[in-house]
Amino acid sequence: MGATAGAVWGRTEQQDFRSRVRGTLLGVAVGDALGAPVDGMTIAGIREAHGAEGLVDLAPAYGRRGAVTHLTQLTLFSVDGLIRAQVRRDTGAWHPPTDLHRAYLRWAATQRDWGPDERRKDDGWLAREEWLYARRDPSRALLLGLGDDTMGTPDAPKNPGEAGPEAAARSAPFGLLVGWEPQLVVQLAVECAAQTHGHPTACLAAGAYAVIVHALALGESLDGAVQRAFALLAARPGHQPVSDALQHALGAVRQGMPGPERVAELSGAGTAEGLVGAAVYCALVAADVRHGLCLAVNHDGPSAATGALTGGLLGALHGETALPPAWLAELEGRPTILELADDFAMEMTQGPALHGPAGSSPGWLARYPRGA
Repeated sequence: MGATAGAVWGRTEQQDFRSRVRGTLLGVAVGDALGAPVDGMTIAGIREAHGAEGLVDLAPAYGRRGAVTHLTQLTLFSVDGLIRAQVRRDTGAWHPPTDLHRAYLRWAATQRDWGPDERRKDDGWLAREEWLYARRDPSRALLLGLGDDTMGTPDAPKNPGEAGPEAAARSAPFGLLVGWEPQLVVQLAVECAAQTHGHPTACLAAGAYAVIVHALALGESLDGAVQRAFALLAARPGHQPVSDALQHALGAVRQGMPGPERVAELSGAGTAEGLVGAAVYCALVAADVRHGLCLAVNHDGPSAATGALTGGLLGALHGETALPPAWLAELEGRPTILELADDFAMEMTQGPALHGPAGSSPGWLARYPRGA
């Protein structure tokens, strides 16, 4: 799996890219945190608990306001794996799905262990962040898929019947590989989805979501980004459910005022393609980020996943300064998310200055070891 050389990075381009990277990762987290307190509740239950308008502000989950779920945790490990893949490339080893799998196994260890194990020298800095060791209701498919060292692949996927949204919801970082060709972004997301969610629809939904984020990170409109996803999906067997869900989302934009019933209809049974479609719809009709995220979490279905998916799109589209400041102020793990986002942006725009055959920054290799 290769990549293109990518753009030449001027300072303005670097600053815009960093804003979109920050926006994407913070958007995933803040959408996840908004949806967490009402995840799995009916709209009637949400209104009973939070008033006639539903949930319009952060509410307590896991003992605090602004708490994130396993969806944000895994998204951060996706970023960690992508940086590690770039660093390992200096050694001549270049297989990003393997680096992502190792990153996801480090996440799986956080769900078993009491806290960071300082003896594991190859863990890097992210796996030493104590707040990530909180267990936030990961699905059985995630724990089973990452329960041993065997890596699922598209030819031999883990959980081949699993069509849930968790793989798509951790796939926004793949879209931030702006120097890669779009079809390679799709392929990487599909291959990494198969590590836990082996149903073809779940894998292709992850690919579609990643390539929509990719187009947004390059400055395209959301409608244009979805059209690009259609073109790339068309070449892949089994794409119809995902293409239909995206088409349904585009059609719904013209069908009257947005509301919980429309979002619930689009999200369907809560499988990956429905939630990606619902997220695209919420982002398309959003008056602003707050409106789009509130729409994404107030419905009968998986509110945290829909919020995370929508937040990733809106963050990539508008950048970090469009996100609601009061929500960011309470967001769990914000310092870690920002640090990781800036590391990713630095690696993608200035990687050769950090590491290479001629010499490497010891501090960078301590953060992102070339080992496991």
